[in-house]
Amino acid sequence: MSESRTTDYKLGQDNITPFGLDIHNPVFLVSGITIVLFVLYTLMFQEQAGVFFGWLRPAVTSTFDWFFLASGNLFVIFALLLIVTPMGRVRLGGQDATPDFGYPAWFAMLFAAGMGIGLMFFGVSEPMSHFASSMGGTTLENGVRTDWAPLGAAVGDIEAARDLAMAATIFHWGLHPWAIYAVVALALAFFSYNHKLPLTFRSAFFPLLGEKVWGWPGHVIDTLAVFATLFGLATSLGFGTTQALAGFSFLYDWGTGAVAVVVLITVITALAIISVVRGLDGGVKVLSEINMVLAALLMLVILFVGPTGEILSTAASGGIAYIKELIPLSMPFGREDTNFSQGWTSFYWAWWISWSPFVGMFIARVSKGRTVREFVICVILIPTLLCTLWMATFGGTAISQVIADAAAPVGAAAQELKLFEMVKDFPLAGVLSLIGIVLVLVFFITSSDSGSLVIDTITAGGKTDAPVAQRVFWCSFEGVVAAVLLLVGGAEALSALQAMTVSTGLPFTIVLLAMCVSTWKGLSAANKAIS
Repeated sequence: MSESRTTDYKLGQDNITPFGLDIHNPVFLVSGITIVLFVLYTLMFQEQAGVFFGWLRPAVTSTFDWFFLASGNLFVIFALLLIVTPMGRVRLGGQDATPDFGYPAWFAMLFAAGMGIGLMFFGVSEPMSHFASSMGGTTLENGVRTDWAPLGAAVGDIEAARDLAMAATIFHWGLHPWAIYAVVALALAFFSYNHKLPLTFRSAFFPLLGEKVWGWPGHVIDTLAVFATLFGLATSLGFGTTQALAGFSFLYDWGTGAVAVVVLITVITALAIISVVRGLDGGVKVLSEINMVLAALLMLVILFVGPTGEILSTAASGGIAYIKELIPLSMPFGREDTNFSQGWTSFYWAWWISWSPFVGMFIARVSKGRTVREFVICVILIPTLLCTLWMATFGGTAISQVIADAAAPVGAAAQELKLFEMVKDFPLAGVLSLIGIVLVLVFFITSSDSGSLVIDTITAGGKTDAPVAQRVFWCSFEGVVAAVLLLVGGAEALSALQAMTVSTGLPFTIVLLAMCVSTWKGLSAANKAIS
């Protein structure tokens, strides 16, 4: 498939236009009806649904942990190979294409779309969890792990425990997730911009399936992408809702019950719809830049007001530990600490894979004009460094508090409250907590807005200018699904969300592996054409 080759496929030729809409048949109908039925069934049979969700996540992660880990490793290897091979010189959009966005705006949108709510929710809680109990046992001594044997730490070595906690955290937020995003984004951008194919998932499989991508195999691929995106987004929105409500309750004694959940999701979804109507430049781009400023401000305040030396030391030593322990952490076989591989890594990889249609298509839309080498470096390596600094700043500060005082409130706080407990004794703690809540909410809006844009593009057959009403539909249903799963899940609400993520992430992992093969074939042909 040479760089100039296109097909006779006309964008939207399979679309139907009822009620002034412009939807792809059958992708929109199958995915839309299925999701509506899922919501209705879950609401009607809440008890049975709660039991099912409680069973689903551990069943999938315990059975397929090896598959998730092995696949994650393959995505990293594939992405890094593109940097060092001649295929890295291929330019998205053709050799004469120029970028639509400058680096600051591009980085802001990459980061806001890729990690937003998760960094806020897990920035404090995950490093502390690994430091305290999660890798292979729960033996504690004055609040410090004493059994880091799976990674070779000396028993009772606090500094080694801190470094390994950071290594485990960076592992989940570094090369692997961003490689997953890069694989999807690169495939979508390359086949859309260089081959003039619709900006939808089926287009990435043209080298493997040929004209069959316009038939039922393509329908299945796009429908799976819709399901994965919707439930991956619902999980993130659920985390964001839980943390925002916990923050409001912590600061202002608001409730965290069912009514509060519905009200908050309704308000935020309404704001996301406004952003949808304003479009990419007037909505997502502006909000992403606002969020990056607020996130940088919050991180810098904690970095300089908190234990600055310890934070920088934690970032450096944790990063070194991550490089050193990358292979042991990545091994899909021979691990005794199944809680780490199944309870943490398998869920994370499934979550990133479920998010990959949303993040990948969004990154593809804003990355025209970049070379493959520039694209992969910027999408993988730079965000990994930023995530390392973020986790060291937030998680490192909290760990320092626990080391200084084993009874520090941040140690015993619930996951969604750890950020607010950590900054409670900081100067202007109330302002910092409020900034944290605003960040969660704006990340919520940008995720919902971007996600609805992506789902609508898929269900409109690759069109990026479909009627706004369709994006409003998907934006609304993202909020509805998150609210339903939070309400039905009860005390295990987040587990219900995670269950749906891993169940949709599993089949989509196979799609992504095939996408790597297809992209390699397409880039090889393009590289030969410009030689």
